[in-house]
Amino acid sequence: MKINSRLKKIGDLVETNSFCLDVGCDHALLDIYLVTRNKDIKAVASDIAEGPLEQAKKNIKRERLEDKIETRLGPGLTTYSKEINTIIISGMGGRNIIGICKDSPKVLKQVDTMIISPNNYQEDVKRFLTKNGFYIENEEFVKDKKFIYQIIIFKKGKKKYTKKDYFFGPVFLIKKGPLFREYYEKELKSREILLTLLPKGYRLKKYKIKQEIKMIKNEIED
Repeated sequence: MKINSRLKKIGDLVETNSFCLDVGCDHALLDIYLVTRNKDIKAVASDIAEGPLEQAKKNIKRERLEDKIETRLGPGLTTYSKEINTIIISGMGGRNIIGICKDSPKVLKQVDTMIISPNNYQEDVKRFLTKNGFYIENEEFVKDKKFIYQIIIFKKGKKKYTKKDYFFGPVFLIKKGPLFREYYEKELKSREILLTLLPKGYRLKKYKIKQEIKMIKNEIED
């Protein structure tokens, strides 16, 4: 079964012996990849919509993986159960992910690992989860077609982070690499364009953008 580069990368980052809850599983392609790649991983494929979950069930049955992947219908983290130690949320907006987590604070206290790949507002997600009992263990970039995505692994625990850490990602700042440069070159261009489009009177917004432009240039021009 074909799987895109983003989901494959997420799957490769899941630890052996993990019991995963895949929130918004769509057709369960990630879950099928997970348990096929590693016999010691189990998964719950969860979705709020009946249509995608029915397709997920068909895919799981076709691959004869009913004993390794369970499907659950429900919103957000309401499908969590105590045997699950890893939550995966991918392909959603960052603020939507934060909303899902806010709706289930008890789950955040119980789970050990969160693997998150937001489509946007990555900095907000990092701030929220690190203020709610997690630290950033690892960060990876993955390029899928023309888009570059962030994948962030949070583990239970505490660490202090700077504004720069939250903006770039503390692990990304250490690793850097070609995708880091490519990603932030695009971020730089978008901010430079935005700066020219903002009308007069947006002084605070312009100041913030200028500060971000300066930070990005300092990191990619090293």
